[in-house]
Amino acid sequence: MAEKQIIRKIIHVDMDAFFAAVEQRDHPQYRGKPVIVGGLPDSRGVVATCSYEARRFGIHSAMPSSHAYRLCPQGIFIKPRFEAYREASAIIHQVFAEFTDLFEPLSLDEAYLDVTGQGSATRIAMAIKQKIKQRTELIASAGVSYNKFLAKIASDMDKPDGLYLITPEQGPAFVRGLPIGKFHGVGKATEEKMHRLGVRTGQDLQKWSLAELCRHFGKSGSYYYNLARGVDERPVKNDRLRKSVGVETTYEQDISDYSVVFQQLMRLLQQALKKMADKKLVAHTITIKIKYYNFVQITRSRTLPTRIETAQGLEAVFEALLQDTEVGRRKIRLLGVTLSALNQQNPSEYRQLDLFRMLDERSDFLV
Repeated sequence: MAEKQIIRKIIHVDMDAFFAAVEQRDHPQYRGKPVIVGGLPDSRGVVATCSYEARRFGIHSAMPSSHAYRLCPQGIFIKPRFEAYREASAIIHQVFAEFTDLFEPLSLDEAYLDVTGQGSATRIAMAIKQKIKQRTELIASAGVSYNKFLAKIASDMDKPDGLYLITPEQGPAFVRGLPIGKFHGVGKATEEKMHRLGVRTGQDLQKWSLAELCRHFGKSGSYYYNLARGVDERPVKNDRLRKSVGVETTYEQDISDYSVVFQQLMRLLQQALKKMADKKLVAHTITIKIKYYNFVQITRSRTLPTRIETAQGLEAVFEALLQDTEVGRRKIRLLGVTLSALNQQNPSEYRQLDLFRMLDERSDFLV
Protein backbone atom coordinates (compact mmCIF):
# COMPACT_ATOMS: atom_id res chain seq x y z
CA MET A 1 0.00 0.00 0.00
CA ALA A 2 1.42 3.37 -1.05
CA GLU A 3 2.34 5.72 1.77
CA LYS A 4 0.20 8.84 1.95
CA GLN A 5 1.97 12.09 1.22
CA ILE A 6 2.33 14.45 4.15
CA ILE A 7 0.76 17.83 3.48
CA ARG A 8 2.68 20.41 5.44
CA LYS A 9 1.02 23.46 7.01
CA ILE A 10 3.26 26.51 6.92
CA ILE A 11 2.44 29.96 8.28
CA HIS A 12 4.49 33.02 7.36
CA VAL A 13 3.99 35.89 9.82
CA ASP A 14 5.14 39.35 8.78
CA MET A 15 4.69 42.39 11.01
CA ASP A 16 3.15 45.41 9.28
CA ALA A 17 5.54 48.39 8.98
CA PHE A 18 7.26 47.02 12.08
CA PHE A 19 9.73 49.75 13.10
CA ALA A 20 7.28 52.54 12.27
CA ALA A 21 4.45 50.73 14.07
CA VAL A 22 6.55 50.46 17.24
CA GLU A 23 7.25 54.21 17.05
CA GLN A 24 3.55 55.00 16.62
CA ARG A 25 2.68 52.72 19.52
CA ASP A 26 5.24 54.30 21.84
CA HIS A 27 4.52 57.87 20.70
CA PRO A 28 0.75 58.37 20.36
CA GLN A 29 1.32 61.77 18.75
CA TYR A 30 2.74 59.97 15.70
CA ARG A 31 -0.36 57.86 15.07
CA GLY A 32 -2.10 58.51 11.77
CA LYS A 33 0.90 60.48 10.51
CA PRO A 34 3.64 59.66 7.97
CA VAL A 35 6.49 58.17 10.02
CA ILE A 36 9.83 57.40 8.34
CA VAL A 37 12.36 55.35 10.31
CA GLY A 38 15.97 55.43 9.14
CA GLY A 39 18.37 58.16 8.14
CA LEU A 40 17.49 61.79 8.75
CA PRO A 41 16.67 64.00 5.75
CA ASP A 42 20.00 65.85 5.87
CA SER A 43 22.03 62.64 6.07
CA ARG A 44 23.18 60.16 3.45
CA GLY A 45 21.05 57.49 5.11
CA VAL A 46 18.15 55.50 3.73
CA VAL A 47 14.64 54.59 4.84
CA ALA A 48 14.57 51.42 6.97
CA THR A 49 10.77 51.31 6.95
CA CYS A 50 7.87 53.72 7.00
CA SER A 51 4.26 53.80 8.10
CA TYR A 52 1.42 53.17 5.69
CA GLU A 53 0.59 56.88 5.87
CA ALA A 54 4.06 57.60 4.46
CA ARG A 55 3.76 54.93 1.77
CA ARG A 56 0.90 56.87 0.22
CA PHE A 57 3.51 59.46 -0.81
CA GLY A 58 5.55 56.82 -2.66
CA ILE A 59 8.10 56.28 0.11
CA HIS A 60 9.53 52.78 0.53
CA SER A 61 12.34 50.91 2.23
CA ALA A 62 15.90 51.51 0.96
CA MET A 63 14.93 54.88 -0.55
CA PRO A 64 17.43 57.67 0.24
CA SER A 65 16.07 59.70 3.14
CA SER A 66 16.71 62.93 1.25
CA HIS A 67 14.41 61.73 -1.54
CA ALA A 68 11.79 60.65 1.01
CA TYR A 69 11.88 64.17 2.44
CA ARG A 70 11.26 65.69 -0.99
CA LEU A 71 8.24 63.42 -1.42
CA CYS A 72 6.90 64.12 2.06
CA PRO A 73 8.48 67.13 3.80
CA GLN A 74 5.82 66.96 6.52
CA GLY A 75 6.91 63.41 7.40
CA ILE A 76 8.24 62.53 10.86
CA PHE A 77 11.81 61.25 10.42
CA ILE A 78 13.09 59.08 13.29
CA LYS A 79 16.38 57.35 13.96
CA PRO A 80 15.90 53.62 14.64
CA ARG A 81 15.58 52.43 18.25
CA PHE A 82 16.72 48.85 17.83
CA GLU A 83 16.43 48.04 21.52
CA ALA A 84 12.69 48.74 21.36
CA TYR A 85 12.32 46.68 18.19
CA ARG A 86 14.25 43.75 19.66
CA GLU A 87 12.08 43.87 22.77
CA ALA A 88 8.89 43.72 20.70
CA SER A 89 10.39 40.96 18.55
CA ALA A 90 11.19 38.86 21.63
CA ILE A 91 7.54 39.03 22.74
CA ILE A 92 6.40 38.04 19.25
CA HIS A 93 8.77 35.07 19.24
CA GLN A 94 7.35 34.00 22.61
CA VAL A 95 3.91 33.96 20.99
CA PHE A 96 5.24 31.72 18.20
CA ALA A 97 6.73 29.34 20.77
CA GLU A 98 3.31 28.91 22.38
CA PHE A 99 2.01 27.39 19.14
CA THR A 100 4.99 25.41 17.85
CA ASP A 101 8.63 24.71 18.63
CA LEU A 102 9.27 24.63 14.90
CA PHE A 103 9.54 28.26 13.86
CA GLU A 104 12.26 29.94 11.83
CA PRO A 105 12.84 33.67 12.40
CA LEU A 106 13.99 35.46 9.25
CA SER A 107 14.43 38.85 10.91
CA LEU A 108 13.05 40.80 13.85
CA ASP A 109 9.65 41.06 12.21
CA GLU A 110 8.99 37.88 10.23
CA ALA A 111 9.16 34.12 10.63
CA TYR A 112 8.00 30.80 9.22
CA LEU A 113 6.06 28.41 11.46
CA ASP A 114 5.36 24.74 10.75
CA VAL A 115 2.07 23.72 12.38
CA THR A 116 1.64 20.38 10.60
CA GLY A 117 -0.62 18.09 12.57
CA GLN A 118 -2.16 20.78 14.77
CA GLY A 119 -5.59 21.23 13.23
CA SER A 120 -6.66 24.30 11.25
CA ALA A 121 -3.62 26.31 10.23
CA THR A 122 -5.89 29.25 9.42
CA ARG A 123 -7.32 29.30 12.93
CA ILE A 124 -3.82 29.06 14.38
CA ALA A 125 -2.72 32.03 12.26
CA MET A 126 -5.75 34.02 13.47
CA ALA A 127 -4.89 33.19 17.09
CA ILE A 128 -1.25 34.20 16.59
CA LYS A 129 -2.29 37.55 15.12
CA GLN A 130 -4.67 38.17 18.03
CA LYS A 131 -2.08 37.31 20.69
CA ILE A 132 0.55 39.51 19.06
CA LYS A 133 -1.89 42.43 19.05
CA GLN A 134 -2.91 41.82 22.68
CA ARG A 135 0.67 41.67 23.93
CA THR A 136 2.41 44.26 21.77
CA GLU A 137 -0.37 46.49 20.37
CA LEU A 138 1.15 45.74 16.94
CA ILE A 139 -0.46 44.34 13.80
CA ALA A 140 0.77 41.26 11.93
CA SER A 141 -0.18 39.82 8.57
CA ALA A 142 -0.07 36.07 7.98
CA GLY A 143 0.05 33.77 4.98
CA VAL A 144 -1.00 30.13 5.19
CA SER A 145 -0.06 27.46 2.68
CA TYR A 146 1.58 24.08 2.19
CA ASN A 147 5.13 25.37 1.63
CA LYS A 148 7.38 28.29 2.46
CA PHE A 149 7.26 29.89 -0.97
CA LEU A 150 3.48 30.22 -1.11
CA ALA A 151 3.09 31.09 2.59
CA LYS A 152 5.43 34.06 2.15
CA ILE A 153 3.60 35.21 -0.98
CA ALA A 154 0.28 34.84 0.84
CA SER A 155 1.34 37.00 3.80
CA ASP A 156 1.81 39.94 1.44
CA MET A 157 -1.50 39.55 -0.39
CA ASP A 158 -3.83 41.42 1.93
CA LYS A 159 -1.69 43.82 3.99
CA PRO A 160 -2.07 45.45 6.41
CA ASP A 161 -3.69 43.15 9.00
CA GLY A 162 -4.04 40.45 6.37
CA LEU A 163 -4.71 36.72 6.54
CA TYR A 164 -4.52 34.90 3.21
CA LEU A 165 -4.78 31.18 2.48
CA ILE A 166 -3.45 29.24 -0.52
CA THR A 167 -4.55 25.60 -0.38
CA PRO A 168 -2.78 22.70 -2.12
CA GLU A 169 -5.58 22.66 -4.68
CA GLN A 170 -5.16 26.39 -5.41
CA GLY A 171 -1.35 26.45 -5.47
CA PRO A 172 -0.53 25.49 -9.09
CA ALA A 173 -3.06 27.91 -10.63
CA PHE A 174 -1.99 30.67 -8.26
CA VAL A 175 1.66 30.28 -9.30
CA ARG A 176 0.79 30.33 -13.00
CA GLY A 177 -0.62 33.85 -12.67
CA LEU A 178 2.16 35.18 -10.44
CA PRO A 179 4.49 37.84 -11.88
CA ILE A 180 8.04 36.52 -12.02
CA GLY A 181 9.32 39.38 -9.85
CA LYS A 182 7.18 38.04 -6.99
CA PHE A 183 9.00 34.71 -6.94
CA HIS A 184 11.13 34.28 -3.83
CA GLY A 185 14.80 34.35 -4.84
CA VAL A 186 14.22 36.30 -8.05
CA GLY A 187 16.01 39.63 -7.61
CA LYS A 188 16.10 42.58 -9.98
CA ALA A 189 18.92 41.22 -12.14
CA THR A 190 17.31 37.77 -12.49
CA GLU A 191 13.93 39.34 -13.19
CA GLU A 192 15.42 41.42 -16.02
CA LYS A 193 17.16 38.36 -17.45
CA MET A 194 13.91 36.36 -17.37
CA HIS A 195 12.06 39.22 -19.05
CA ARG A 196 14.65 39.16 -21.84
CA LEU A 197 13.95 35.43 -22.21
CA GLY A 198 10.22 36.09 -22.43
CA VAL A 199 9.42 34.87 -18.91
CA ARG A 200 7.03 37.25 -17.16
CA THR A 201 4.75 34.94 -15.18
CA GLY A 202 4.77 31.54 -13.56
CA GLN A 203 2.92 30.19 -16.58
CA ASP A 204 5.77 31.37 -18.84
CA LEU A 205 8.29 29.74 -16.52
CA GLN A 206 6.43 26.42 -16.62
CA LYS A 207 7.08 26.17 -20.36
CA TRP A 208 10.83 25.87 -19.79
CA SER A 209 12.40 22.47 -19.26
CA LEU A 210 14.65 21.72 -16.31
CA ALA A 211 17.66 21.43 -18.63
CA GLU A 212 16.95 24.82 -20.23
CA LEU A 213 16.58 26.58 -16.89
CA CYS A 214 19.79 25.03 -15.56
CA ARG A 215 21.63 26.12 -18.70
CA HIS A 216 20.54 29.74 -18.19
CA PHE A 217 20.52 29.93 -14.36
CA GLY A 218 22.92 27.22 -13.19
CA LYS A 219 22.07 25.50 -9.90
CA SER A 220 19.12 27.84 -9.36
CA GLY A 221 17.45 26.40 -12.45
CA SER A 222 15.99 23.41 -10.57
CA TYR A 223 14.73 25.72 -7.84
CA TYR A 224 12.87 27.89 -10.36
CA TYR A 225 11.58 24.78 -12.15
CA ASN A 226 9.98 23.52 -8.92
CA LEU A 227 8.60 26.90 -7.85
CA ALA A 228 6.85 27.25 -11.20
CA ARG A 229 4.91 24.11 -10.27
CA GLY A 230 4.15 25.24 -6.72
CA VAL A 231 6.74 22.87 -5.26
CA ASP A 232 9.04 23.99 -2.43
CA GLU A 233 10.44 21.28 -0.18
CA ARG A 234 12.52 23.57 2.05
CA PRO A 235 11.77 22.67 5.68
CA VAL A 236 11.14 25.18 8.45
CA LYS A 237 14.39 25.11 10.40
CA ASN A 238 14.73 25.96 14.04
CA ASP A 239 18.38 25.61 14.94
CA ARG A 240 18.04 27.65 18.09
CA LEU A 241 19.15 25.97 21.28
CA ARG A 242 16.41 26.80 23.77
CA LYS A 243 17.99 29.00 26.45
CA SER A 244 14.95 30.14 28.36
CA VAL A 245 11.24 29.70 28.97
CA GLY A 246 9.27 32.85 29.65
CA VAL A 247 5.75 34.17 30.13
CA GLU A 248 4.64 37.78 30.27
CA THR A 249 1.41 39.76 30.36
CA THR A 250 0.55 43.28 29.25
CA TYR A 251 -2.35 44.62 31.32
CA GLU A 252 -5.26 46.49 29.79
CA GLN A 253 -5.22 48.73 32.89
CA ASP A 254 -2.00 49.56 34.74
CA ILE A 255 -1.53 47.88 38.11
CA SER A 256 0.25 49.44 41.09
CA ASP A 257 -0.59 47.61 44.32
CA TYR A 258 2.41 45.61 45.60
CA SER A 259 0.36 42.58 46.62
CA VAL A 260 -1.35 42.46 43.22
CA VAL A 261 2.02 42.63 41.47
CA PHE A 262 3.37 39.83 43.68
CA GLN A 263 0.34 37.62 42.99
CA GLN A 264 0.66 38.24 39.26
CA LEU A 265 4.34 37.29 39.31
CA MET A 266 3.51 34.04 41.10
CA ARG A 267 0.82 33.31 38.51
CA LEU A 268 3.29 33.91 35.66
CA LEU A 269 5.83 31.72 37.44
CA GLN A 270 3.36 28.82 37.56
CA GLN A 271 2.76 29.19 33.82
CA ALA A 272 6.49 29.26 33.09
CA LEU A 273 7.06 26.20 35.29
CA LYS A 274 4.35 24.30 33.42
CA LYS A 275 5.90 25.16 30.05
CA MET A 276 9.28 24.06 31.35
CA ALA A 277 7.88 20.79 32.73
CA ASP A 278 6.11 20.06 29.44
CA LYS A 279 9.49 20.26 27.72
CA LYS A 280 11.08 18.13 30.48
CA LEU A 281 13.50 20.90 31.45
CA VAL A 282 14.76 22.34 34.71
CA ALA A 283 16.22 25.82 35.34
CA HIS A 284 18.73 27.50 37.61
CA THR A 285 18.04 31.19 36.94
CA ILE A 286 14.86 33.17 37.45
CA THR A 287 14.30 36.65 35.98
CA ILE A 288 11.44 39.07 36.51
CA LYS A 289 10.64 41.78 33.98
CA ILE A 290 8.77 44.96 34.87
CA LYS A 291 7.66 47.60 32.40
CA TYR A 292 6.29 50.76 33.98
CA TYR A 293 3.43 52.83 32.60
CA ASN A 294 5.87 55.07 30.69
CA PHE A 295 7.52 52.06 28.93
CA VAL A 296 10.65 52.22 31.11
CA GLN A 297 11.66 48.60 31.61
CA ILE A 298 13.80 46.83 34.21
CA THR A 299 14.80 43.22 34.84
CA ARG A 300 16.06 41.51 38.00
CA SER A 301 17.64 38.05 38.08
CA ARG A 302 18.81 35.50 40.61
CA THR A 303 20.73 32.26 39.92
CA LEU A 304 20.04 29.59 42.52
CA PRO A 305 22.37 26.78 43.65
CA THR A 306 19.56 24.22 43.33
CA ARG A 307 17.40 23.33 40.36
CA ILE A 308 14.16 25.26 39.86
CA GLU A 309 11.39 22.74 39.28
CA THR A 310 8.54 24.04 41.48
CA ALA A 311 7.45 27.34 43.03
CA GLN A 312 8.50 26.17 46.49
CA GLY A 313 10.74 28.74 48.16
CA LEU A 314 10.54 31.24 45.29
CA GLU A 315 8.29 33.68 47.17
CA ALA A 316 11.37 34.82 49.14
CA VAL A 317 13.34 35.15 45.89
CA PHE A 318 10.64 37.37 44.41
CA GLU A 319 10.60 39.54 47.53
CA ALA A 320 14.37 40.01 47.29
CA LEU A 321 14.19 40.84 43.57
CA LEU A 322 11.48 43.45 44.15
CA GLN A 323 13.34 45.26 46.93
CA ASP A 324 15.21 47.75 44.75
CA THR A 325 12.34 48.42 42.35
CA GLU A 326 9.54 51.00 42.38
CA VAL A 327 6.82 48.36 42.62
CA GLY A 328 4.07 49.77 44.82
CA ARG A 329 5.03 53.34 43.92
CA ARG A 330 4.73 53.41 40.13
CA LYS A 331 2.09 52.04 37.81
CA ILE A 332 3.01 48.93 35.82
CA ARG A 333 1.79 47.93 32.35
CA LEU A 334 3.69 44.65 31.87
CA LEU A 335 5.11 41.84 34.02
CA GLY A 336 7.14 38.85 32.95
CA VAL A 337 8.89 35.82 34.45
CA THR A 338 11.65 33.94 32.65
CA LEU A 339 13.39 30.70 33.68
CA SER A 340 16.81 30.14 32.13
CA ALA A 341 20.07 28.18 32.42
CA LEU A 342 18.04 25.18 31.27
CA ASN A 343 18.91 21.50 31.35
CA GLN A 344 16.91 18.38 30.55
CA GLN A 345 15.33 16.61 33.52
CA ASN A 346 16.37 13.22 32.19
CA PRO A 347 17.78 13.12 28.66
CA SER A 348 17.06 9.40 28.32
CA GLU A 349 13.35 10.05 28.81
CA TYR A 350 13.17 13.09 26.56
CA ARG A 351 11.16 12.48 23.41
CA GLN A 352 11.01 14.94 20.55
CA LEU A 353 7.59 16.05 19.47
CA ASP A 354 6.50 14.36 16.25
CA LEU A 355 5.62 17.37 14.11
CA PHE A 356 5.04 15.38 10.95
CA ARG A 357 2.44 12.76 11.82
CA MET A 358 0.34 11.56 8.90
CA LEU A 359 -2.82 13.48 8.01
CA ASP A 360 -5.88 12.57 6.00
CA GLU A 361 -7.57 15.97 5.95
CA ARG A 362 -6.68 18.74 3.57
CA SER A 363 -9.64 20.62 5.03
CA ASP A 364 -7.52 21.36 8.12
CA PHE A 365 -6.18 24.37 6.21
CA LEU A 366 -9.61 25.95 6.26
CA VAL A 367 -11.42 27.91 8.92
